Amino acid sequence: MASWPLLPEALLDAPGPASDAFREIGCLTYRSAARHVHELPYGRNSDRADFWLVLPEQRGTCSTKHALLATVASEQTLPVFLTVGIYDMSEANTPGVGRILSAHALESIPEAHCYLSHSGLRVDVTRSGASPRAAIAGFHREWTIEPQEIGADKTALHQRYLRDWLRDQRDPELSFEELWRIRESCILALGEA
Repeated sequence: MASWPLLPEALLDAPGPASDAFREIGCLTYRSAARHVHELPYGRNSDRADFWLVLPEQRGTCSTKHALLATVASEQTLPVFLTVGIYDMSEANTPGVGRILSAHALESIPEAHCYLSHSGLRVDVTRSGASPRAAIAGFHREWTIEPQEIGADKTALHQRYLRDWLRDQRDPELSFEELWRIRESCILALGEA
């Protein structure tokens, strides 16, 4: 995945609440806004579906950080879109989840990851700087979504994929509920890393 420097160096000159918020903190271009978001720590916001909390709470997840940047792009009419993809999350590509997965005899688990799409590239401000070893090799499915869809809509999409994945396993030993609890533990571990 590409990182924030490949996003447009466009001035934030159109009005809009997200663009205004970035201008107020001194980010005058889209790329500087992306750099600012990249530098914020990874962590769930008090409302995981409210991307407006990224700046006041000074943290965010792949969903909230990228939804905020997609909103700015929309306000500025930039060709940058919010995307969600399903990949096999493992210790190799998501350091910090290995101990939880191995405690349940899993090597990986399908995870939904949000990022931006721009000029045929996947751009990720949350995994920027990750070692090449931690790169996501590929996605099983990808969808373009709207920023307001990062809550219940994204969760429903991810859960539907997990249910189908479980159904396709030859000998599923886990229930959907158990799998979802393991996934939640993995996400919490990332915030502690």
